[in-house]
Amino acid sequence: MKSIWKKFASVAIAASLAGAWSVGEKADEQPSVIAVTHGQASDPFWSIVKNGMMQAGKDSNVRVDYRAPETFDMVAMAQLIEAAVNQSPAGIVISNPDPDALGPAIEKAVAAGIPVISMNSGIASAEKLGIRLHVGQDELPAGVKVGEKLKSLGMKHVLCVNQEVGNAALDQRCAGTEKGFEGGKVTILPTTTEPSEIEAKIQAALTSDPSIDLVLGLSAPLVGERAVAVAEKMGNGDKVKVASYDLSAGFLQAIADGKAVFAVDQQPYLQGYLPVTFLALNSRYGTIPAGNVASGPSFVEKDTAAQVIEKSSQGIR
Repeated sequence: MKSIWKKFASVAIAASLAGAWSVGEKADEQPSVIAVTHGQASDPFWSIVKNGMMQAGKDSNVRVDYRAPETFDMVAMAQLIEAAVNQSPAGIVISNPDPDALGPAIEKAVAAGIPVISMNSGIASAEKLGIRLHVGQDELPAGVKVGEKLKSLGMKHVLCVNQEVGNAALDQRCAGTEKGFEGGKVTILPTTTEPSEIEAKIQAALTSDPSIDLVLGLSAPLVGERAVAVAEKMGNGDKVKVASYDLSAGFLQAIADGKAVFAVDQQPYLQGYLPVTFLALNSRYGTIPAGNVASGPSFVEKDTAAQVIEKSSQGIR
């Protein structure tokens, strides 16, 4: 009888050790995560997103491959997503500025059994496309909060400068601002990402319509800083205020110096870091959050700008 129990115990211990080894081996594996976004890593905002992804890769022992088209090109981006699907990674992270254009490519990934997490843009279509969850800022409600804040500051006429018309997230920012800015006027100014064009169009708009009392950028480094420069050049910084979505060291300094009123922080570092971390955990342990994760909005104003500048210059805020 003792020999039978001894044999049974030996088998049980061996099975237990085998299970432990399999878990350990699984945990030690290095999954591959492919990120496909509409923003080039050379862009100040997207460089922060990439920094977050790369740090998450180091912290979670994941190989991260960041890909983006050379310009805002949905056809090229869809092709990059399809190419990622063909590599069968442990997960794909995508931004989704145009769900209609990118939807079929995303659905191919989902159909292939590859978990997909969206970030930054596309929250409204995430569930419909089979995306596991979204990490980012819900842009329409964020815009409403911005509009309400501008109204509380006494603004009357806002110039919303959109450097990527057709990008659903940016369009929603202007639309949300208009909705929250009840009783005031919002004029949308379309531009490209070319700095000289942005400055020229802002200056022309302010010259032709003196009723504009605030310029709202949808990107601090691309538009917010340009708007501050124009207001200074025109000598009407006291009359025309500047605010912007997102952060940059230069725009934060403008806030600290009183040349801009606030920035809207959606925490791009988190938008990059969290999806990679979630996909690593999902690959190893089958765990993943059950819902979307809001990374913003929060407002950075004069009393807090100085605290954020250092981290912004490090590519974290």
